[in-house]
Amino acid sequence: MTISDNDKVLLITGASTGIGRATAVQAVEAGWRVVLAARSAEKLAALEAELGADRAMAVVCDVSDWGQQEAMVRKAIERFGRLDAVFANAGFSKGSSFIDGEHRPEEWRDMVMTNLFGAAATARLTLPELVKTKGHFIVTGSVLGRVTSIRNLYAATKWAVTGMAQAIRNEVAGMGVRVTLVEPGIVDTPFWDGLQKPAAPELHSEDVARAVLFALSQPPHVDVSEIIIRPTGQAH
Repeated sequence: MTISDNDKVLLITGASTGIGRATAVQAVEAGWRVVLAARSAEKLAALEAELGADRAMAVVCDVSDWGQQEAMVRKAIERFGRLDAVFANAGFSKGSSFIDGEHRPEEWRDMVMTNLFGAAATARLTLPELVKTKGHFIVTGSVLGRVTSIRNLYAATKWAVTGMAQAIRNEVAGMGVRVTLVEPGIVDTPFWDGLQKPAAPELHSEDVARAVLFALSQPPHVDVSEIIIRPTGQAH
């Protein structure tokens, strides 16, 4: 498919629910074409149908698998010919602590492979395309990547994402590529399924999506490096 320079392409991982889904909807409304990547084929197919097959393409992908991410990028380029922005958004939390309760080490491994390795792999595989278009790399961090307030490994993965975003920004400085780290507080999304959600104010997925679209909508000489977005009343 040949598209015009004004018809830009955004790839989103973790696109089937929550922040990724809301961002896809708002991006299409703003005129973007979107590549929707996640593990759930059924949810992706439904979202592709909702957004329209001319504007959206679904790609089943587990970001912890390098080969699947390679295929994701290849399919995106084959379909749309370019990538103008990438939102490395896939991630999850498993709440086992460092001392209390039953520990399931495979959950820690899977979380690190998704939250950290997955985001790093997305960056490594898409940045060469973003250099071509002087594009924009966005990654989902967390308030917990700045202030650790829970007792499990999830916060450490988000501290690592904070460092990764800074390292990527340093490496692409001078190449015309923008890098934005989005750090939400508590958001009411399926992220919390199976976890004990704190009794605290909450954002909606659409709130974070608007922050992503804000960063994307800036002129090329403006790099919104970090966005911390908390619900009003969240203490830290």
